[in-house]
Amino acid sequence: MNSQLLIPMALYLVAVFAVAFYSRSKGDRSSGFLSEYLLGSRSMGGFVLAMTLAATYASASSFIGGPGAAYQMGLGWVLLAMIQLPAAWLTLGVLGKKFAIESRRHNALTLNDMLYARYKNRGVVIFASLALLLAFFGTMVVQFVGGARLLQTVTGLSYTHGLMLFALTVGIYTTIGGFRAVVMTDTVQGIMMIVGTIALLIGIIHAGGSLGEMITKLHDIDPALVTPYGPNEFLTEPFMLSFWVLVCFGVIGLPHATVRCMSYKSSGSLHKGMVISTAMVAFLMLGMHLAGALGRAIVPEIDNPDQIMPTLMMTVLPPVVAGIFLAGPMAAIMSTIDSQLIQASATLLKDLYLNYINPKAADAPETESKLPTLSLWVTGIFSLLVFVASTNPPDMIIWLNLLAFGGMQAVFLWPLILGLYWEKATAAGALTSMVTGLGTYAALSTFKPDMSGVHAIVPSLTISLIAFIIVSSIQHHHAKSVAA
Repeated sequence: MNSQLLIPMALYLVAVFAVAFYSRSKGDRSSGFLSEYLLGSRSMGGFVLAMTLAATYASASSFIGGPGAAYQMGLGWVLLAMIQLPAAWLTLGVLGKKFAIESRRHNALTLNDMLYARYKNRGVVIFASLALLLAFFGTMVVQFVGGARLLQTVTGLSYTHGLMLFALTVGIYTTIGGFRAVVMTDTVQGIMMIVGTIALLIGIIHAGGSLGEMITKLHDIDPALVTPYGPNEFLTEPFMLSFWVLVCFGVIGLPHATVRCMSYKSSGSLHKGMVISTAMVAFLMLGMHLAGALGRAIVPEIDNPDQIMPTLMMTVLPPVVAGIFLAGPMAAIMSTIDSQLIQASATLLKDLYLNYINPKAADAPETESKLPTLSLWVTGIFSLLVFVASTNPPDMIIWLNLLAFGGMQAVFLWPLILGLYWEKATAAGALTSMVTGLGTYAALSTFKPDMSGVHAIVPSLTISLIAFIIVSSIQHHHAKSVAA
């Protein structure tokens, strides 16, 4: 175990806790515990908005799973990863202003509050809440596995001990500080990601001699590693189109990204956030995936592709520098899971418990004082369940992450977009879209019929959109006929 690696990592974790405690002391409780804990009292500026959105989007999949796939697939996967470039811009552009206005008008604190304000239907909210918890469970397992593998590679701890350390750290600091702590640490973590990416690329190119030499080595290992299609022609045109839908357009429907559209301060913050977050996502995606692909030339054999990033950092950087910048991928993982923990806590505590299981508690004057304790228990129990599920990880986390991503998009994308922009959208249409989208996605992902490289998300979103339009149109026409 190398103390030169461990000391910077330990200092980084101490800094994260310090930010969480500082955020708690600076929180604005005048708007109530839930508004502060879940949205930071809607006070984010443009730079913080950009950093938290980009940091949330760049997760274990971007820093661990994506480079692992690029290590296996070569430069073609780097090209594919750049499809994600406009994801943050699309999310803020499509949802941003209208979402913020509507959330303030209805005093909505969660995504499900927005769905209820638009559709006035408990069935929509309950189905959305259960689907969100299920999908978040999958994506949070990915983050826990990524964090544990990072600590395992760096510290020499066993996978289980690394998992325990990571779970404890994230669970505690999210519970302490809430949303404000999450976005403030995301800002610090975003800066760490950028600096870490630059340091790693410089180290890789220095260790490999030059970019040209490394590409020649990749060609010697397997000529397919320097083609757009990868080994065995895996990266086909239909797969690339599907991937764009899954990791770019469909990101508009991811709950932990959309909630950022409710929490910024002003229109100026939104516009600044769109520009900065787009540039940051572009840089991180290119840097991390290129590092993974070029890493094959430096480390031709590795036990698990998901270990390529920490292995590269320890190989090409001096120990102290590696220890400092290993906080980059750790930051990416922690900044995603803390957002998902907040959302899962909000869904269980507010959307389900206070709204439906025990609605009397929402009106009781003593509830406000009990909410911090309740949120602590909810976050802790959910973290524990994810921890247990993470003890038996898959070989490559990127596939589990994409599976959970698709599930969330199949449920939320059309009810969100059409709910905001289509007056004829109805609750029955939204619920039908959710059920058919998730059902189709689950069936296609389970039985895996041959679709010539098309990912299950494309037919799932197509069918759910058609179902939404047909049911809403029929219901709207029926309502007009009755009124006439």
